[in-house]
Amino acid sequence: MSRRHHFHIDHLGHSVSATVQTGHRAVVEILVDGKETGHATPKDDSVTVPVELPTDPPTTVTVRATMGPGEPRCLLLATADGEPQEMAPRPY
Repeated sequence: MSRRHHFHIDHLGHSVSATVQTGHRAVVEILVDGKETGHATPKDDSVTVPVELPTDPPTTVTVRATMGPGEPRCLLLATADGEPQEMAPRPY
């Protein structure tokens, strides 16, 4: 049975949201300011999705979604060597 999990964080004045659908066919969708900017189908327990924030110049960040065990979780990676920021779960 599939289930949707929602995550959110504000970064550099922009809204970054992730929807992780678990189940037989897992899918990760990333929205920036309400517009879909990336999606992926995980082949393992985790997947990374690079997206661009509409800054001047554009800023590339990465969202890493981990499917489990247990509940999924999402991290925002602003730089390759920076500290990952946990995206808060949203109860919709």
